[in-house]
Amino acid sequence: MLKLLGAVLILLSGTLAGFHQAARFAARPKQIRELILAMQRLETEISYGFTPLPDAFSKMAEQLGEPLRPLFKRAAHYMASSGITAQESIQRSLQENWKRTAMKTPERDILHQLSFTLGTSDRQDQIKHIALAAQQLKHEEAMARDEQAKYEKISRSLGLLIGALIVILIF
Repeated sequence: MLKLLGAVLILLSGTLAGFHQAARFAARPKQIRELILAMQRLETEISYGFTPLPDAFSKMAEQLGEPLRPLFKRAAHYMASSGITAQESIQRSLQENWKRTAMKTPERDILHQLSFTLGTSDRQDQIKHIALAAQQLKHEEAMARDEQAKYEKISRSLGLLIGALIVILIF
């Protein structure tokens, strides 16, 4: 009886791990899309609202969902309270909050590169760099959707199969 319970737990944990990985494949394109929309809002705030960066990041954070909200909220907090540059605050916020997202290194690199121009160049140059970042993110979103189509179902099945293999090998 104890062996059967152990086998069921191992099978269940393998299946749940597969479903967890599949959920990450599904969440990545959604988060990238939300990040693209955030870039478009930032572009609007800078070009039409003449909003300072800390305030623009705070407004963006209010409109975003988890897990992107803390990314922009912390960056705004660092700029407003600590008096550090936009580049340093964005990079610090990325370092603290990136693990919570389902996004990968290319998206992080895009935001990292964008941080070098925000707050250091004129308005038009910042708008151009934000638009470029949005374009790069659209490309990454397309790649993430391809990965999702390829690997989401496989991850679910593989989790179940690995759990079954472990049960067979143990018993």
